[in-house]
Amino acid sequence: MKVAFFSTKSYDITSFEKHNTGAHDIIFYESTLNTKTAKLTQGCDAVCAFVNDHLHERTIKLLSEYGVKLIAMRCAGFNNVDLKAAKAANIKVVRVPAYSPMAVAEHATALIMTLNRKTHKAYNRVRDGNFSLERLTGFDMYGKTVGVIGTGKIGQYFSKIMLGFGCKIIAYDLYPNEELKALGVTYLSLDELLKSSNIISLHCPLTEDTHHLINEAAFSKMKKGTMLINTSRGGLINTIDAVEALKNQTLEYFGIDVYEQEEKLFFRDLSENIIMDDVISRLISFPNVIITSHQGFLTHEALDKIAEVTLGNLLAYQNEESLENEVVL
Repeated sequence: MKVAFFSTKSYDITSFEKHNTGAHDIIFYESTLNTKTAKLTQGCDAVCAFVNDHLHERTIKLLSEYGVKLIAMRCAGFNNVDLKAAKAANIKVVRVPAYSPMAVAEHATALIMTLNRKTHKAYNRVRDGNFSLERLTGFDMYGKTVGVIGTGKIGQYFSKIMLGFGCKIIAYDLYPNEELKALGVTYLSLDELLKSSNIISLHCPLTEDTHHLINEAAFSKMKKGTMLINTSRGGLINTIDAVEALKNQTLEYFGIDVYEQEEKLFFRDLSENIIMDDVISRLISFPNVIITSHQGFLTHEALDKIAEVTLGNLLAYQNEESLENEVVL
């Protein structure tokens, strides 16, 4: 198959060229897929897209006109794909439902531990010859109550890591996991979880129902001094409300690997630019906030799995086989 590959980074080329056996002719483009760049798909059978590509109705209509028959998402999420438009255009959509849940769960843990023990501040101090321990005090993880919103594969693995710390785990999910319940995880209502948690970590998908799940009303139910972690999707949190929660100290710690307006910022080097996003600039100014730019998935193992599954999805379509990872309405 001839595949137009968008939002390409060096690590994408490395992993996909490593696993492509020659069955696919992949054309790598650094640009984002949108209505302006859709013309690059002329003559291609499929597109390979990522989290910030714009697969809205107009883009999909253009893809159909150019002969594209398959959208291969190289990620688990597909909230940026208009599935109704894809169905109307007779374009199949496939994804990578689980590439490395461990990678994202471990990154969430890294955010927690960095915020807690302030290792980022200690690192910078020591490099400047400052060996003081003032204002670096953290807390014991042991015995803390961790609220996990969403207990799919990533949420499950994260819960097990937290259990290893000796934390009490409470969870919210429409479909409770029996394995986690057997391990001692207690499922509660969302309101009860918000009220009871010292640390809250988000691991649910972004849908119409979960958009701005964490908003002013949710923050008002949290304990003073709560830590909030998001390694799922930026739209789960109303970021302006999060800023207010930081200002009134409802949030004592805030760690995010995703951001609601990340498409204009993440995956780019903007070190020589003026950041025009006032909200993220405000967040960066807080000493108790850590932001990473959607790197939770970025491990060698995860990249290999993403390439393997995506190429397998393409091959299955080419061979007219059942699409195990198809996204359907």
